[in-house]
Amino acid sequence: MTTIRDIANEANVSSATVSRILNNDPSLSVAEDTRNRVLDAADLLNYKPSRKRKTSKKISDEPSELYNIGIISVITQEEEVNDPYFMSIRLGVEIACETLPFTIKKIIRAGNDASLKDIENLDGLIVIGGIDPNCLKEFLESNKHVVFVNHFPYLKNYDVVASGFDTATEDVLEYLFQLNHTNIGFLGGKDTLIKLDEKQPSEEVEDIRRIAFENVMRRKELYDQEHVYIGEWGASGGYQLMKEVINKGNLPSAMVIASDPMAIGAMRALHESGIIVPQDISIISFDDIEAAEFLNPPLSTVKVHTGEMGKVAARLLYDRFNGRNIPIRSILGTELVIRDSCQANKV
Repeated sequence: MTTIRDIANEANVSSATVSRILNNDPSLSVAEDTRNRVLDAADLLNYKPSRKRKTSKKISDEPSELYNIGIISVITQEEEVNDPYFMSIRLGVEIACETLPFTIKKIIRAGNDASLKDIENLDGLIVIGGIDPNCLKEFLESNKHVVFVNHFPYLKNYDVVASGFDTATEDVLEYLFQLNHTNIGFLGGKDTLIKLDEKQPSEEVEDIRRIAFENVMRRKELYDQEHVYIGEWGASGGYQLMKEVINKGNLPSAMVIASDPMAIGAMRALHESGIIVPQDISIISFDDIEAAEFLNPPLSTVKVHTGEMGKVAARLLYDRFNGRNIPIRSILGTELVIRDSCQANKV
């Protein structure tokens, strides 16, 4: 049976692009020629959208049971475009589902009149981001086939997939210490649990990066609350927060920023004020989105394997359907990507 990977090879594009075109993803910006090439390849290969497949012969020669699953995402399609972190997780889930006996019946986004009626007939769920689990209480009471991604809910019996942001933050600070930085600031966003139907914050939760930053800096007796700025996620939030830093004066020699989009906004604010990166201030952030290496200067950042997070979540859900009852918390490793936005502090 033809798969999305087959179409991707025929059309010479990525599997993620094929998935988004075939699913009519409105957030995808792609040339019409590319879209037509994918659709023509799908016709040529006689692609059928059914996801029913046989499992590996090592497991069974009989067709596997087909499961109807849903994806719940904390952000809107517009927010996905502005900050591709969660989009990459979702696409990772979709790509993994092409090799599993899953049909993605629903993609539900917080707000947009989302309700339990959208998920009550599903076999399983993958929840991406900080959705308040209380909103899913009825489903959770009757179904253990749920995987939470990028959020640690206070639940004992469910699988979780996340990245090791605490260890990554420690690595970032160790790198800056090696560059002789001690006056280091932090710029991050507010983390909240969101109600599914209203997209209203139900509870504020601590960002792991900020907690790890504070812990390390306190151990080194270098922590200064005045250099910690918390605001809105995204480029606009980073821009506004860095404006506050600049207006206050007494810039840190280095700034740890909790996401690449925030760092992009922050670097714009610095540029407008004539503050040069990295000569006047070193900048390092998290995510390693595609734009990071094309900034001026190219951005040092922590590579987070978001696509792999989505794939792991899908595999964990499949394991649940196959009888695993022990919950698993899977923490994926990260990589420090050194580019040109940091330099040694001259004191």
